[in-house]
Amino acid sequence: MMDREHDLSLTRQSRLLGISRGSYYYQPRPTSQTDLALMRQIDELHMDFPFAGSRMLKGLLRQEGFTVGRLHMATLMKTMGIEAIYRRPNTSKPHPEHKIYPYLLRNMAVTRPNQVWAMDITYVPMRRGFVYLAAVIDWFTRKVLAWRVSITLETAFCIEAVEDAMARNGKPEIFNTDQGSQFTSIDFIKLLKDAEISISMDGKGAWRDNVFIERFWRSIKYEEIYLHAYSSVPEARAGIGKYIKFYNQRRPHSSLAGMTPDQAYFNQPKPIPVAA
Repeated sequence: MMDREHDLSLTRQSRLLGISRGSYYYQPRPTSQTDLALMRQIDELHMDFPFAGSRMLKGLLRQEGFTVGRLHMATLMKTMGIEAIYRRPNTSKPHPEHKIYPYLLRNMAVTRPNQVWAMDITYVPMRRGFVYLAAVIDWFTRKVLAWRVSITLETAFCIEAVEDAMARNGKPEIFNTDQGSQFTSIDFIKLLKDAEISISMDGKGAWRDNVFIERFWRSIKYEEIYLHAYSSVPEARAGIGKYIKFYNQRRPHSSLAGMTPDQAYFNQPKPIPVAA
């Protein structure tokens, strides 16, 4: 973005771009093996104790022989895109262009496919690094409709997953997410509004509002991700894809009377029209 050969000085260019000149020379450093080991352990603890904040996680890690300061713990959690999950008042004001939408599913009977879709992002540890996984799930049948893996937490891969889900499966009546910046972004909201989909967002820190996708994260992590130390992003993508195929096509769910998500999604009888 900055050009050493340009007539403008680097100082002037950096000022126009709104960045410090020092950042021009900055080269990102890979995450250390020590931090990767900590992040892997933090992720497992977060799955078991989603209510634990940086202070509690620090204590839990100490019990397992890991030493880490609370500020460093908070930094790692931010990098991973996780936070303690519990009900608390939302006293912060959102960006004026990032509207927070109300939660629409409370006391709602979800009785058919494509009535409600849900989406979330989770952290995926690898042998030397990590990636993020975004998934779109049909609320009623638990079917994973689309997913994407990314090395960053930008909005683009979430939009790609939703576009893929709609191209393959039509569209839902309601789309539910948390209040993450990816889902409140202008581009993401525009995608849903252009498709005339009602937007629903969890209460801040309310994991139960999106409980079915949280259960999917637990399943894929304990049944696939934690069992394999992926050595590369393509290997992670292949392993995740293989598991999701198994999850959709072969993994029975007690909540679906023993059916797989695919069976529930594709074999659900159509509602009988009611005579006027």
